[in-house]
Amino acid sequence: MTSQSPSTAASVAELVTIRDFFRFAISRFNAAELVYGHGTTNALDEAAFIVLEALQLPIDKLDPFLDARLTLAERQRLAALIEERVTTRKPAPYLLGRAYVGGIPFHVDERVIVPRSYIGELLRGDVFASLPGEALADPAAITSVLDLCTGSGCLAVLAAAAFPRARIDAVDLSAAALEVARRNVEESSYAARIRLLEGDLFAPLGAERYDLVLTNPPYVDAQGMAELPPEYRHEPALALAGGEDGLDIVRRILGEAAAHLDAAGGLICEIGSGRARLEADFPDLPFVWLDTEESSGEVFWLAAADL
Repeated sequence: MTSQSPSTAASVAELVTIRDFFRFAISRFNAAELVYGHGTTNALDEAAFIVLEALQLPIDKLDPFLDARLTLAERQRLAALIEERVTTRKPAPYLLGRAYVGGIPFHVDERVIVPRSYIGELLRGDVFASLPGEALADPAAITSVLDLCTGSGCLAVLAAAAFPRARIDAVDLSAAALEVARRNVEESSYAARIRLLEGDLFAPLGAERYDLVLTNPPYVDAQGMAELPPEYRHEPALALAGGEDGLDIVRRILGEAAAHLDAAGGLICEIGSGRARLEADFPDLPFVWLDTEESSGEVFWLAAADL
């Protein structure tokens, strides 16, 4: 049995209930000035996620369990996780091997970035309601979807759920990331409709065309990469770095997407904070910006005809 740090041993001895550990975690996280953004945005939500997920409780129901007394093994696990979050600065989903997108669990580890794409929210809503034209208005009419830079495979799985008649191709340059994606696909109920491919963007697809291309490519610019907080440095740089201004890969996608879209299809792409730069580079493209609850001007739609 590995020895515990003094702070871990003390918390195991003194903290008894979920409420105790929840409060303790918030205090530790605030004192350590942790950085969030991997499924939570503050110390309170981070503490709730770690406590509930570690105890295999519903992650959206803290109150009913607050005063439950914990076993020694449970106290040891929570104390160790709280200490590890502070000392390693690893994102909580890496410590627990689990991330949630819209309430759906996905396996994650350091071979992939922690899933957090705004496209996930769009896929769970009426994504095409505000778009011009009616070509893709009916989800059942979409029969082919491409997920570029799939990472953990979460968007491929969400797309399979959103478009019940679609076959999904999911591409990533990283063989290691595809190992994680394969696990998530196989654990979903959509494995028969999802194909994973290794390669650089459209390269492994030949002449394939799709009704819809989804992509959350690397888009962090060089300055952003140099200033990444410790939490984000645990993620694979390949999945984050987008070149000097963050748009190198986005430009490539715009240059190649038309050859892989059906005439009535379109592209949904997340680009972070690069809207002004992108619109300046492509002044003739009629970008339609798709806002979500937590983002504005970070995801665009382009119809195949416009590309």
